[in-house]
Amino acid sequence: MPPIIQVALDTPLPRLFDYRVPEGQDIPPVGALVEVPFGRTRQIGVALGTTDSSLIETGKLRDLLRVLDDRPAISADILRLAQFCADYYHYPLGAILLSSLPPRLRRAAPFTTPAPWLVVTEAGRLAAPPARAQAQRVLLDTLKISAQARSALLEKKQGRHASTLVAAGWAGWASWAQVAPASRDAPASAPHPEATPEQQAALDTLLPTMSCFGVHLVHGVTGCGKTELYLRLIDHALRAGRQCLVLIPEIALTPQLEQHFRARFPGRHIVTLHSGLAEKARAENWLASAGCDMLIGTRLSVFAPLPRLGLIVVDEEHDGSFKQQDGLRYSARDVAITRGKQMNAPVVLGSATPSLESYAQALNGRYQLIELKQRAIRQARLPDIRLIDLKHLPLDNGLSHAAVQALADTLARGEQSLVFLNRRGYAPALYCPSCAWVSPCPHCSGRLVLHRATSPTRRAARLKCHHCGHETGVPAVCPGCGNPDLKALGQGTQRVEETLATLLPDARIRRIDRDTMRPRAWAELGHAVRTREVDILVGTQMLAKGHDFPDMTLAVILDTDGALYSPDFRATERLFAQLMQVSGRAGRADKPGQVLIQTAFPDHPLFRYLQRHDYAGYARELLKERTQLDLPPVTRQVLLRAEAVSMDAALAFLRRAAGCVPARPQVSVFNPTPAPMARVANLERAQLLIQSTTRQALQGFVRDWRPALENIKPRIARWSLDVDPLVF
Repeated sequence: MPPIIQVALDTPLPRLFDYRVPEGQDIPPVGALVEVPFGRTRQIGVALGTTDSSLIETGKLRDLLRVLDDRPAISADILRLAQFCADYYHYPLGAILLSSLPPRLRRAAPFTTPAPWLVVTEAGRLAAPPARAQAQRVLLDTLKISAQARSALLEKKQGRHASTLVAAGWAGWASWAQVAPASRDAPASAPHPEATPEQQAALDTLLPTMSCFGVHLVHGVTGCGKTELYLRLIDHALRAGRQCLVLIPEIALTPQLEQHFRARFPGRHIVTLHSGLAEKARAENWLASAGCDMLIGTRLSVFAPLPRLGLIVVDEEHDGSFKQQDGLRYSARDVAITRGKQMNAPVVLGSATPSLESYAQALNGRYQLIELKQRAIRQARLPDIRLIDLKHLPLDNGLSHAAVQALADTLARGEQSLVFLNRRGYAPALYCPSCAWVSPCPHCSGRLVLHRATSPTRRAARLKCHHCGHETGVPAVCPGCGNPDLKALGQGTQRVEETLATLLPDARIRRIDRDTMRPRAWAELGHAVRTREVDILVGTQMLAKGHDFPDMTLAVILDTDGALYSPDFRATERLFAQLMQVSGRAGRADKPGQVLIQTAFPDHPLFRYLQRHDYAGYARELLKERTQLDLPPVTRQVLLRAEAVSMDAALAFLRRAAGCVPARPQVSVFNPTPAPMARVANLERAQLLIQSTTRQALQGFVRDWRPALENIKPRIARWSLDVDPLVF
């Protein structure tokens, strides 16, 4: 009987698929990528071992087509992590495994294995090549310093000398390795600032715990030196020969952190990984991460191969970007904690405004809480926060006179300012004052946003949907009544930039949003700000966190009030975090900082806590409210989402789903409702909320419920499960 292997494929079916191994073909190892027939197509899958029997008759089983590489592409620890995600998020294992790989590696075409590393051996460390072998001596000395060199980086002539070093006649002074080993003898970290008393106290608490798993929440005010704390913990792990994973929420933070880390750890192998990389670079970096010392990346990096993982740092752990909103809807922060537990590696979560979930875990003792309450630079003070009451105040395209005057005064002092508005484009909508037509998106429930041309060479103004991507020209007259006098309704970053250029003609203004920035542009922006080529930055949430601009002393925050009357119970939590993060960009050095917040609700309790920089007080207040209302983190939630061509079909599916729920006294099932954004890309969306006071009861409920969901016929809607949802 031919061997039968089980293969995980990227399909919505939560099962493995059986295939015969052809005669003469070796059985692929667990984790290897294989190509198999699937229906009328061919697919790449992951071999997960052999089985003695199959539900399909042996004669009807189809043959494995080929093995892409004899070595496992997915290691045993990543398989364990993927299995956890499949169980917890109730998502097919094959889809998780394949989506964790870079796109180039999950295609049918064979991928090119990266060039090997030339690694100095113990004999080579003690060797002294003869005087005549000058080139080999130079290369060997280089290897002794850096421990290894990539063969692709060696010059052709050096490549020949490398072969000599590896040859048996030279006693094996070097060897080729596909994965770089730990660079234990890399140069020590570069000179660094002396730790503040608070940082040293935190290190004294943390360092003794770095040899085993534990979750440590570092709650530090903006500018307190959390990055310096991370660097010292990373240095400790690297000296022990362990690898470090640093997760960041935004691609925009990558250049600044990478530059900082490379300067601090010269000679160390540091790799970055994020979706902004070209396909080839992303695949190469993913493969190189197995042998790197440190990996810096966004949420997808949590699945990267790191066999010697010894420390995980999740910076800005509160950020919603760590939660994926399509496909496998996982939280990279939570998956990182699971990976740390599986690898017995400590996990450090850091934020000036921790998520309520993490803060509650710290208060109940499950996480160790480390607090940094002072800024790292001795002269730096937390900025003064002043509220501008918008009631009865005239505005110039969203800007009050007080805000413009503060910007002018800061400009006159030769200091820098930031204007924050979390809305890109010129205006949120185009409006007809005659018939009240407001530029609707033909495919969504949202409005089309007005974008002006950014330069004379660009095409004219456009209307764009930020949900489905639909784009169209600006109508000459109102489609409803023919009125030619259409108005831009509200403000976006483009309009604020234009207004400031008119009011402050001498200011050098730079707009920062998704329309102007690409990953490679961030390094140039940081240089421009630090060399004083920019006076005012106008931007969205891209500027809210992580950036350190020493000469920035003023932050002006516009249009904050929408979240105060949002139906989303997390809206005020997000608003407080956003305002505190933006405020933290001001006054980070020796010059005092000031923050101006425009609001029509200056008496709201949120602002009182914000003015005192009292995150802990506000968090405890929110936790009391959540306890009274039975909302997370006191309870656990799962959201069943449905999409269909009509709202009736989506709601009908959810009603059928609610009709086959298993009986659980600890689980509450709410009525189906349309989603807040009810229509996106011509699909109507509805949702069904399930809630429980315990994670175990909720997981058991969903595990028993899912087979019934898969058997609902006819398939009138596309559905998905979102465990621990953040967006409703």
